[in-house]
Amino acid sequence: MHILRSLGPAVARTAPTEALRAGIGAFAGLAVTGLFLLSPAVDLELGMYLVAPFGASSVLLFAVPNSPLAQPWSAIVGNTLAALVGVAVALLVPEASLRIALAVGLAVTVTILCRAVHPPAGAVAMTAAMSPEAVERLGFWFALAPVGLGTVALVALAALYARLTGRHYPFRQFDAPGSHGTEDADPAERLGLSEEELTAILERYRQSFNLGVEDLARLIGAAELQAATHHTGPLTAADIMSRDLITVTPETPLGEVADLFARHRITSLPVVGPEARFLGVIFQIHLITRSREDALRLGRGFGPALRRLLDRERAQPVRAGDIMSVAGPRATTATPIAALMPLMAEGEVDAVPVLERGRITGIVTRTDFIAALARRSVRAS
Repeated sequence: MHILRSLGPAVARTAPTEALRAGIGAFAGLAVTGLFLLSPAVDLELGMYLVAPFGASSVLLFAVPNSPLAQPWSAIVGNTLAALVGVAVALLVPEASLRIALAVGLAVTVTILCRAVHPPAGAVAMTAAMSPEAVERLGFWFALAPVGLGTVALVALAALYARLTGRHYPFRQFDAPGSHGTEDADPAERLGLSEEELTAILERYRQSFNLGVEDLARLIGAAELQAATHHTGPLTAADIMSRDLITVTPETPLGEVADLFARHRITSLPVVGPEARFLGVIFQIHLITRSREDALRLGRGFGPALRRLLDRERAQPVRAGDIMSVAGPRATTATPIAALMPLMAEGEVDAVPVLERGRITGIVTRTDFIAALARRSVRAS
């Protein structure tokens, strides 16, 4: 039974939307690269053509962009070095089978030594060794075009596609600024472990080709957070949510919204329709963003811009419905607080509305969450 299970899929189940995203990316990347390289047909004068290993590179760049093997250095340097090795072996070794095996073996060694492991690079070296006619015509130029230029084009398109589809490529480095643009790492990644310690863990378990240090930090942080949810017990949103809510309607003027935030010292304000039907939520950041945009238009400081914006309401009224957010996570009264913990810890939201049949019955804020965890901690001790 164990042997049969070991022959099954080792990759976790992936959402169909992610599979489609990767497939469309690979299609677009190769299609545009083909246009960039003039034609998919072989051009032995300029070396402008697609080579088969680009298909394998596309799998890494668009399907698993977080892999260290898919990063720009690995892809561009790995493919180019492998092409140089393949051309050199093709020029020196006449016997076909020996030439192919030697080219791939040397390419593997060289790319590992240069920290540029990229699996399709083996196919690049093999392609060069199997194409004596192309090597004879192009020589070492083969490493620049089509291999180097084609890989650069794929990497650039992968970075653009990742940005357009909400992904990160190249992946963030360990010391990169957090999501707030400061030098601090995101809260879930503040492990108390240095980059050297995390690197040592990867090397100890021989995972440096599979995970980057940043990814390992995120996984450890997520695992710790998930483990912490086991200690929250059976608490649900209904147990900790605020029930006596301050709400506004979509027609509430912006000045009144700002007054409510200041008067009640709250961080979120649900927007409701008739019969308490939930329509959206306003966070303080929405007021700040609105005043910032006005400040940019007026060329003034932030404070005067906000006052000017509020003063103009009689002439050009701004309402709650104009700035509210209609997206974001929502919960029911039965939602376990363990499901809300990652959202709160990672800073995705300041509060989660609790709905029943489309009507708001409460809201779970960070304050509610921290108070509940503090009570649990006191009881446990």
